[in-house]
Amino acid sequence: MNVSDAIRLKRAVRKFQEKPLPQDVAYAILNAGRRSQSSKNSQAWQFIAIRDKSILKELSQCGEWAGHLAGAALGVAILTPDPEGKFQIMFDAGQAAAFMQLAAWELGVGSVPASIYEPEKAREILGFPAEWHLRIALSFGYPLEEAKLSAPPKKGGRVAFEDVVHWEKW
Repeated sequence: MNVSDAIRLKRAVRKFQEKPLPQDVAYAILNAGRRSQSSKNSQAWQFIAIRDKSILKELSQCGEWAGHLAGAALGVAILTPDPEGKFQIMFDAGQAAAFMQLAAWELGVGSVPASIYEPEKAREILGFPAEWHLRIALSFGYPLEEAKLSAPPKKGGRVAFEDVVHWEKW
């Protein structure tokens, strides 16, 4: 896999085929998150891998934009310690999410993140301890429209380089 291509071509996939992911594919995705870098090598995350459709459906109701979890072959809840006052914790969770999504893309699996706006409801569903927090989950699955996985970039889809990058100072 060419990393530059993966970054340029990876697309959010919200609709999935009714096809399970093989165990080795699920392991490869989860292992990519485990192997991601973290501040001071703290690895301050836990992952809950969810394949049970009833649990995915319940979790999909914990955020206004989390509906895609209900159709996923695999959902991954990324748990962290309390992120209050430590921006690195959420940054590290984001890196784990990005690594998992890039690994999935290489394996022909689509993905998209979901914001969890009802974390206590999610705690009841998933049964994780009080010291852990859930703000983001990922949906994975084979794309319903396979061309979505590597569709060419849309015109105007990204802010122009010169409008985002400042050299040396603002």
